[in-house]
Amino acid sequence: MVKKYTGIAIALHWIIAVGIVVNLLLPNIWEAAGDENVRPLINLHKSIGVTVLGLAVMRLLWRLTHRPPALPASYKPWEVTASHAAHWALYALILAIPLTGWIMDSAWKDAAANPMQWFGLFEWPRIGPVMGLDEATKKGVHDSFGEAHEILGYAMWALWALHVGAALKHQFMDGEKELQRMLP
Repeated sequence: MVKKYTGIAIALHWIIAVGIVVNLLLPNIWEAAGDENVRPLINLHKSIGVTVLGLAVMRLLWRLTHRPPALPASYKPWEVTASHAAHWALYALILAIPLTGWIMDSAWKDAAANPMQWFGLFEWPRIGPVMGLDEATKKGVHDSFGEAHEILGYAMWALWALHVGAALKHQFMDGEKELQRMLP
């Protein structure tokens, strides 16, 4: 019998995963989309980002209060350690990427004139203390957090590839029912 994650953990995992992949891909199409489409794509990116942040907080709280199924006994000790480290690194990135984006956006020079909307439904607040900085400091915050946001995005791609690769290795090379643990 396969030891599965709870239905809530599975739903949050896949919704967050789709949001992350879409958000990692969106910046790659901004230039090709044409000037009139860039701002709507950026706004979509922001909406998905804050949604992922909220869902990630829910997922982390769920994870801390609901023990995940044990890893298969066939895992080597280093695989167990690597799995735990990779999962906690994923949580850190899933939180850090939207937070750095939100800080960067709050320090954007045109933030006050362009309210941030959540999927066009309502205004999402920016971070007031960041918006209140003097212009020179705000530019430095915008640029440095923008760079961090981009670097963390690349780190997420790498960790995502490791995560997917490890799951596929365990499923198809080791014969474990790894994917079934996280499939609905």
